[in-house]
Amino acid sequence: YPDLTDVPALNPATLKALRLPPETAAAIQAWQSGDSQHPVVAKVATIQQDCKRLGISVIASADPLFPDPLRHIHDAPLVLYTQGDSSLLSQDQIGVVGSRHATRAGLDHARTFAAELSRRNLVITSGLALGVDGAAHTGAMQEAAASVAVLGCGVDICYPRRNKALYDAMGEGGLVLSEYPLGSPPLPHQFPRRNRIISGMSLGVLVIEAAIKSGSLITARQALEQNREVFALPGSIHSPASRGCNALIRQGAKLVETLEDIVEELPCLPPGLAGAVLESPEAEPPALLALLEFAPLTLDQLATRSTLPVTELLSALGELELAGWVEQCSGGWQRCR
Repeated sequence: YPDLTDVPALNPATLKALRLPPETAAAIQAWQSGDSQHPVVAKVATIQQDCKRLGISVIASADPLFPDPLRHIHDAPLVLYTQGDSSLLSQDQIGVVGSRHATRAGLDHARTFAAELSRRNLVITSGLALGVDGAAHTGAMQEAAASVAVLGCGVDICYPRRNKALYDAMGEGGLVLSEYPLGSPPLPHQFPRRNRIISGMSLGVLVIEAAIKSGSLITARQALEQNREVFALPGSIHSPASRGCNALIRQGAKLVETLEDIVEELPCLPPGLAGAVLESPEAEPPALLALLEFAPLTLDQLATRSTLPVTELLSALGELELAGWVEQCSGGWQRCR
């Protein structure tokens, strides 16, 4: 039965022939007879009422609105609960994922690439997590473009709570979706499963900063299994946040420095409009920046290189940090761009 909605209409003999568990067959028969006291039927009725009250759509896999690329992956979700603009499901999408503990540079890259890809009429799809996910959604929506968030909980639950403003904005100007029924809490095992939906709906997945053991690499692996493109931003060999991306590149992911590196792999997009996304148009800041690297340097190392007193050095580093040129990390200070 390719259409799940056929199953509740089957007669008892067919249900028995399918060797469904007795409790499942009993629930279906209770549904057919309108037994509102049966716990499963009562739960379904509650979900339906809540969906109607909250303006949430329920899209089964046979529904024309169900995204076709997702329908054909292994272990495709049977149903999607959506809040927002469901027509986005039929548009070309690209997944943007990465570390929850991204560096400032990683967050800047996520926003910039998401904005540029949105200008190419690609819908940015991610997981609404802290870090790269949230920055990617923000970059898209700053361009007045739509974005899709795939949750690892019910669509009526904002997780993490720190992204509440973004969650609300996407429910109105984008799309929030989940395969889990309303009220489902954000359980750890549900997030790796939701990642297959991010990659399954997308033409490809862009990974921006990822540790060796991270959910972003799970998404990348699932994208490969689904025959999707995988893109990765390279990073410093000294940065733990870059090791996952560097490992993906060694394994064959497309190394990305500019938007054109992505565009040329996606035949649905016209080439020629992209530049070097990572280049900054601003003038070069003070000479101290030339002494910094894209890998951390300790304060002692910088003091030796610059010959500045520590108080003056800290003041100069603070100004560069406020301007977005450097960031402080566990190993010291490093350039962001």
